[in-house]
Amino acid sequence: MIISVANEKVKYVRSLYRRRVRYRERHFVIEGVRLVREAFRAGIVPALVFYSEGVDSTPGGRELLVEAQKRGSPAFAVSERVMKALADTVSPQGVLAVVPFVELAPPPSLSLALVVDRLRDPGNLGAILRSANAAGVEQVILAPKTVDPYNPKVVRGAMGAHFWLPIENLSWPEIAEALAGVQVLLADVQAERTYYEVDWTRPSALIIGGEAHGASPEAKELAAAAIAIPMHGGAESLNAAMAASVILFEAARQRSFH
Repeated sequence: MIISVANEKVKYVRSLYRRRVRYRERHFVIEGVRLVREAFRAGIVPALVFYSEGVDSTPGGRELLVEAQKRGSPAFAVSERVMKALADTVSPQGVLAVVPFVELAPPPSLSLALVVDRLRDPGNLGAILRSANAAGVEQVILAPKTVDPYNPKVVRGAMGAHFWLPIENLSWPEIAEALAGVQVLLADVQAERTYYEVDWTRPSALIIGGEAHGASPEAKELAAAAIAIPMHGGAESLNAAMAASVILFEAARQRSFH
């Protein structure tokens, strides 16, 4: 059992909470039984697994440790003090793993994409990724000045979407090239056209701008049209995650009937 927070493996995990180190090592941290199980289900092989005392006596914990052994992932028991040092959460769930960056390729013929532009809130991006995965989005593109998708809060909020959804950081020229031939629509509360008036059965891409500064000039230039969600009851807008979810599930509804 690892009982010292000065252990080299503990120091390594802590270092991965820094963006620069994550991208140098091409690894990030996931916490909790559900996320680790989802990683295994997606065929991800953790580089390291850590678990608190007692986790191996629970059915779910034993299952994860057996799976780690099958995959050849080194698993280490740690004290509660060490688990608190390893985890980014206030109340650790007793299981934590270091996994490689997931680099999935989008389909050659893209039919539904999402561009996230200048969104800085990690909780919002995590929720957006979770909804995008559930709505059948085939690629998520993160425009410049968007929060890192491997930020711990993004990872927790996405609930495993990283393991199934192609996610890329691209420049605006690269975004324009990736979306060539696709109708690009910008969510804008001031737009006159509503999101349900769009034909989402066509190959489409939705741009969601950050709440603080809105969409960038590059996003507005790339979009062929702007769309809005009608508001009632004096509401002025929805947060980025809610707006993305509403629009993406309308796209999913239309595509399911097509």
